[in-house]
Amino acid sequence: MVTLVDLWMPILVAAVIVFMASSIIHMLLRYHRSDYKGLPNEDAVRNAVGPAIAPGQYMFPYCADMKEMKSEAMQKKWETGPVGMLITLKPGKMNMGPMLLKWFLYCILISALAGYLAEVSLDRTATYMVVFRLVATAALLGYAGGAISQGIWQGRPWSTVVKDVIDGAIYAMLTAGTFGWLWPR
Repeated sequence: MVTLVDLWMPILVAAVIVFMASSIIHMLLRYHRSDYKGLPNEDAVRNAVGPAIAPGQYMFPYCADMKEMKSEAMQKKWETGPVGMLITLKPGKMNMGPMLLKWFLYCILISALAGYLAEVSLDRTATYMVVFRLVATAALLGYAGGAISQGIWQGRPWSTVVKDVIDGAIYAMLTAGTFGWLWPR
């Protein structure tokens, strides 16, 4: 029998490897450079939105309920546009430290959940490929599943979704390879 305590090493090592791989993908390979575009007349948009808008997630045009959604005025807004979603952050200097820490903790969480599934499904006699397949599937759901949902519901460009799914597949295979390598036998 394998316990989650037995899997502390693959959980942490996989998280570190995924963290390093994501750094390489985003800082060296840089194929995500085209994921975002600048706004035309950015200064005018920033001035229009101004400091009056609090950090948060917004949708426009906004409907409080389905009755309002069906109104003629709201239908006209949807037809003429613009239609979109906006996320605003707290003003100030961009500080990557807290975001990187949250990403690393997320990597640990995905590894721990994949490890939990492996723990309840496999024993010490499991071969490398059996461990790899199970952990890769679980990690792929964690690293890539959200990207597809964002493409469907938030209008995220499918080119970006595909890149995020590819990243998720890379992270899943690295996680699975680490578990297969460090599986307690």
